Amino acid sequence: PAPAATAAAPAQTSVDVGPVLEAMAAMKDDHGGNYKSSIVDLLKLLDLDSSLTARKELAEELGVNAGEPGSAEQNIALHRAVMDKLAENGGIVPDDMRN
Repeated sequence: PAPAATAAAPAQTSVDVGPVLEAMAAMKDDHGGNYKSSIVDLLKLLDLDSSLTARKELAEELGVNAGEPGSAEQNIALHRAVMDKLAENGGIVPDDMRN
């Protein structure tokens, strides 16, 4: 009988988020704005929708319930939640991006 095929899980590799985002920012005319602390600038850097509607959906997906939608309080909490999610998934997130 033929041996059973086994699917090996790919090894999780850590990605150093800081240099990756810095390289992306260097390619932008505005150098990524204030992506290290601004969720709007971070989303723009990643070429993602940064509208209020998109941030409301992101907040819902990440379970962020801080402040009113679009408020500074919610935007700060959203940025923190994105950085936490990156770290949970093996990303190495620099301290200056963790608010």
